[in-house]
Amino acid sequence: MQRLSLGALIMRYLTPLLLAAAALASSLSAAPVEREFLLQTRHTTMAFQQSGKTWLLVHYGARVDQSADAKALAWHSFTGGNTFGYRKPATYSVFGSDNDRANTMNKYGGLAVIHADGVTSTELQAVAARTVDEPAGITHLVLELKDPAYPFFVTQHFRAVEASDVIETWVEIRHDEPAPVKLVRMDSAAFVFPALAREFSVLSLTGQWASEGQVAEAALAQGQTIVLNSRSGVRSAFGNNASFMVSVGPRASETSGEVIAGALAWSGAWEISFYRDQLNALSINAGPDTGNGAYTLDAGHPLVTPKLALTYSAAGKGQVSRNFHRWARDVQLRDGRTLRPVLLNSWEGAYFKFNEQTLTDMMDGVRQLGGEMFVVDDGWFARGKYARDDDKRGLGDWVLNEAKLPKGLAYLANEAKARGLQFGIWVEPEMANTTSELVEQHPDWVLREKTRALRQGRGGTQVVLDLTNPAVRDNLFQQMDAMITSIPGLAYIKWDANADFMNVGSTYLAADRQPNVWFDYTVGLYDLLGRLHAKYPKINLQACSSGGGRMDYGFLRYADEFWTSDDTDARQRIFLQWGAGHFYPACAMAAHVTAVPNHQTHRTTPLKYRFDVAMSGRLGFELHPKNMTPEEIAFAQKAVVDYKRIRPVVQLGDLYRLVSPWENSYASLMYVSEDQKRAVVFVYGLNRLIQSDYPAPLPLQGLAADKHYRVTEINRENNDAKSEHSRVNGKQVSGAALLAMGLPVKLGAEYDSAVFELVAE
Repeated sequence: MQRLSLGALIMRYLTPLLLAAAALASSLSAAPVEREFLLQTRHTTMAFQQSGKTWLLVHYGARVDQSADAKALAWHSFTGGNTFGYRKPATYSVFGSDNDRANTMNKYGGLAVIHADGVTSTELQAVAARTVDEPAGITHLVLELKDPAYPFFVTQHFRAVEASDVIETWVEIRHDEPAPVKLVRMDSAAFVFPALAREFSVLSLTGQWASEGQVAEAALAQGQTIVLNSRSGVRSAFGNNASFMVSVGPRASETSGEVIAGALAWSGAWEISFYRDQLNALSINAGPDTGNGAYTLDAGHPLVTPKLALTYSAAGKGQVSRNFHRWARDVQLRDGRTLRPVLLNSWEGAYFKFNEQTLTDMMDGVRQLGGEMFVVDDGWFARGKYARDDDKRGLGDWVLNEAKLPKGLAYLANEAKARGLQFGIWVEPEMANTTSELVEQHPDWVLREKTRALRQGRGGTQVVLDLTNPAVRDNLFQQMDAMITSIPGLAYIKWDANADFMNVGSTYLAADRQPNVWFDYTVGLYDLLGRLHAKYPKINLQACSSGGGRMDYGFLRYADEFWTSDDTDARQRIFLQWGAGHFYPACAMAAHVTAVPNHQTHRTTPLKYRFDVAMSGRLGFELHPKNMTPEEIAFAQKAVVDYKRIRPVVQLGDLYRLVSPWENSYASLMYVSEDQKRAVVFVYGLNRLIQSDYPAPLPLQGLAADKHYRVTEINRENNDAKSEHSRVNGKQVSGAALLAMGLPVKLGAEYDSAVFELVAE
């Protein structure tokens, strides 16, 4: 028997083990990268790689110009020896896929499917990538994915808007399986972000009726999930707004810190979730909510999810706000670069109690104040026993209330035109009262559950119409079309919606499709809005829903502005508008001067204070001018002149939040024109200030250091020295000094305020 040396024994028995270990190590290593894509904006990059059969998101943040750098520094390359729970940053995570050692049950996946054969897991593999032709300054990347076991396809879209540093993303889901599939989740985005940080915090907007836009920020602990959502079905922005800012690392300030921010363009039920895993990777999922069921999707019928708009900045929260505002004005708003008119809405000045004389008197008043439009609010429609004189009847019958307005809407529109005013009207097409001809004739057109009593909302009779039903949408289009054609030169529609899903069921949808109402209602709404816009592209539209319930970028695709809140109290509006401005631009933010005591809070504030607050958005009125004193009318006339001069800066300029009302006894913000030649600074006292509360010089931002600015206080109650709020009023100051040393401001009495106009000379 041959004796082997120790070395030979080692070679004989250990070599196969070593080879096997090497093979195992090779199999565990990342698959070779086959392709890289860089999606670029002016200051950011989203970098993708194909690793084997998986599309990976390997970078989202500051701009990187070389794909080789993104490849070399890709986050998924640095996993070390312990990969327990490690999740590769797939561009779209799905439930039930291991995603190359993802969490096996991947409960953080954005897509959960029950296939036609009952299988509940899905695996998506990279198939192809392509680009789509877009206008200059926009790049559109498409990634194709498919389940290898089923004819089930996902198309992922990434659309980069270079100038605003915003990337829109959404998915299209389709299949050719032999029977319908169920979509338990169908998110627009489901990222594992390739960023490691020791701390994260999530900023969001919370609130309810008359308290929208409340800023909340919470730390995201390791292993924790934070969920934002809305299941109203209609008022998408109550409770939570479909937007967020995530500080990556230490909590960002207005001017420093890394921030990833997003806004979901959807007006229905939605959910956005944030998860920080044991390796400190951040997952963000965002998309429509399917309620308490699953969406049934037929073969050959693609489903397109809403867009999630993403932006990034290493320069704090203020910059991501400016990114969103520019994107909204340039891309998302129906008409974001047109100046909005100064209008008077009849609601708080008349409510339901008006006649033709009341309305023409209000027209005379707004013309005297310098306004440009008059809007008739609720109460002009329905007839006979259903005539609209309160909130209990008539909704759904969009015909003239002839008893109240015998000369008709055309008469009112012509009266407005004769005074040099544009004319607008209020509608609430998605809703109806059970006490209406519409519901009397078509009770099956209401959202309802066939075995349940019909729950009714506002006025005890209000219900939501079934917009999943094409017949309902056709009827509403015909009613709106007839109304619009009856009003010569109609320029503006206030589109309201004052109810939630109270009866989540549809007589139009089949029994096994009832959960589809959560998604298809909003699709139906957009279909109706799109048809009206196609026929009447020049009519301005305001999104209203019990105030700010429709503060979302889905509806704003068809609208010019939103009603920020039914709370019109000036002091409260400082907080509400501060919050809304984190994501939405001033040109879309309706802000009205109202009577005092305020109808919601019963607070009395000076007229100047009310103007100064409203002038930081789209200025309007909601009062009857006949109740104003001659002194108030004179002040208002001058204020409107001032506003029209600064309007381009406020509505189209860049916003800088200087002093937060949440942290101080006063607040300040400013707007700067894109060419940095003009700026407007607003300062508001919130309480009576004692000496220790006096504002320090305001740290201005956004000015050009090499320019010199003439500082002029506007909107003053009188021109004596005692009414001045800054010792540099009327003086020329360098931009460098204003940036470095600030603008000296003094506030005194409670509800004191000041507005400064800066013009480069």
